[in-house]
Amino acid sequence: MQPAQTAYDRAITVFSPDGRLFQVEYAREAVKRGTTALGIKVEEGVVLGVDKRVTSKLIEPESIEKVYQIDTHIGAATAGLVADARVLVERARVEAQTYRYTYGEPIDVDVLVKSICDLKQVYTQHGGVRPFGTALLVAGVDTKGCRLFETDPSGALTEHKATAIGEGRQEALDVFEEEYREDMSLDEAVELAVRALYEASREETTVENLEIAVVDEEGFRKLERERIEEVFQRVVGEAESEESEGEGEE
Repeated sequence: MQPAQTAYDRAITVFSPDGRLFQVEYAREAVKRGTTALGIKVEEGVVLGVDKRVTSKLIEPESIEKVYQIDTHIGAATAGLVADARVLVERARVEAQTYRYTYGEPIDVDVLVKSICDLKQVYTQHGGVRPFGTALLVAGVDTKGCRLFETDPSGALTEHKATAIGEGRQEALDVFEEEYREDMSLDEAVELAVRALYEASREETTVENLEIAVVDEEGFRKLERERIEEVFQRVVGEAESEESEGEGEE
C-alpha cells in the first residue's frame, strides 16, 4: 500500500484524489466476509434466509441470531459484523414503535429503511466514528404490498425481487437468475431460499446452520426446525441426484 493511500485510509471524512472513501469500502468488505443472507419476494410474501455457520460444536446454535423481527409486519436478515447489525435492528425497532405510537398505524417498509440508511450515512461523514460494517435485508408487507430492500454500509438502499449479501452472494444470485419466478408460491420461495443457501456453501451448510423466516399478510414468523429440515433434505437429495446423473453422462 502506498504511503499516500494510507493517509486516506485513516480518515473517514477525507476523499482520496480519485473520489473514494476507503473506510466505507472496507466496511463493504466486512459484509462480503459475513455468512450468506438472502431474501426472495413473491406475491404472497417475502422469505428471508441466513446461513449462521456455527463454528464450534460447543456453541448453542439458538444463541446466534441473524434474522430479526423488527415489527409485526417487518423482519431483517444481516451479514457482516453481528454487533453492528444488532444496534441497527434495535434502532429500527424503536423507529417502528415510535411511528406506530405517533400515527396510530404500522410504519411503511420504505420509510423505516430510509430512516436506518440515514443513520448509516451519517456514520460515513463524521470524524471519530466508523461506518457500520453490516448490511441489512429488510422485508415486510405494507399498504404497497410485499417489499424487500437491501441496505449498504454507505447508506444506499435498493429494492429487489430477490437478492443476497455475504460471502455466498454470487452463488445465490446465480440460483435466483436461473430459477426465480414472480408467480412462485411462498412454499416454492422457501425451497428456493434453502437451495440458494446450500449452493452458496455446499460443503459447509447443514440444516442446523439455516434460519428461515417469512413475512406475509399474517405477519413475521420464523419457520420451525422440522419444516426447514424437511425442505433441506429434499434440496440435498435433488442436488445429489443431479450430480450422479452428470457423472453417469460422462
